Amino acid sequence: MIDLKGKHYLVAGVANKNSIAWGVTESLLRAGATVALTYQNERLGERVLALAAEQTPPLDTHEMDATSKQQVEEVFGKLQDKWGKLDGLVHSIAYAPREDLQPGITRTPAENYLLSLHISSYTLIELTRAAMPLFEAAGGGSVITMSYNATKVFPNYNLMGIAKATLEQSMKYLAWDVGRKNVRVNAVSAGPVKTLAARGIGGFTDMFEQAAKMAPLGRNVTLEEIGNASAFLLSPLANGITGQVLFVDNGQNIIGAG
Repeated sequence: MIDLKGKHYLVAGVANKNSIAWGVTESLLRAGATVALTYQNERLGERVLALAAEQTPPLDTHEMDATSKQQVEEVFGKLQDKWGKLDGLVHSIAYAPREDLQPGITRTPAENYLLSLHISSYTLIELTRAAMPLFEAAGGGSVITMSYNATKVFPNYNLMGIAKATLEQSMKYLAWDVGRKNVRVNAVSAGPVKTLAARGIGGFTDMFEQAAKMAPLGRNVTLEEIGNASAFLLSPLANGITGQVLFVDNGQNIIGAG
């Protein structure tokens, strides 16, 4: 069992109890960590506040649009005042317009392309930058972000696939940039999970069923498995690991098409 007692983590991007970010939160809590959550807006906030209130003690929650410099600074300022340090950051934030999840990248307008990359990729840089003073106060830290096999083309993922590829490369450059300050940056590439975001992917049910058939372990990955692998990367047990993409997909990524 990973022991994270006395350590503090911010999980950004919780949507509901089925989100990967919540799976990570549960694993961190089981390991004894202190966790705060962010949510995007009031609509999602109702679910997140309810989840946070069910914990003992209740979790701190913060509304934060990660594209708003002011809101990001406010949240990290509150963490500075309350905790004075931060041991880890979970970036589970992504967006692409529903119409741009359909096949046909040539139809994607520039504004949608730039918006998706800003939210899905650049916010990782923005949040890591804001967290650095708190990481330095802790003597170092760990950042993880959530990807989905950016080495392959999934036609019904389309613009989001491009955003995830950008995210993974941003993760690697971040790992280089902050490594001398004892801050590690990695990505978790999970198999398909029935999340709120997955509802927007055309043919997701077929993709989900096919993934289970293809995976060497013969099933789909669970939120607990993703959460536990994430907690490992966020823990001192992974102190020698940075700039990596960890696949947590029951081995699906190693299987060729056909």
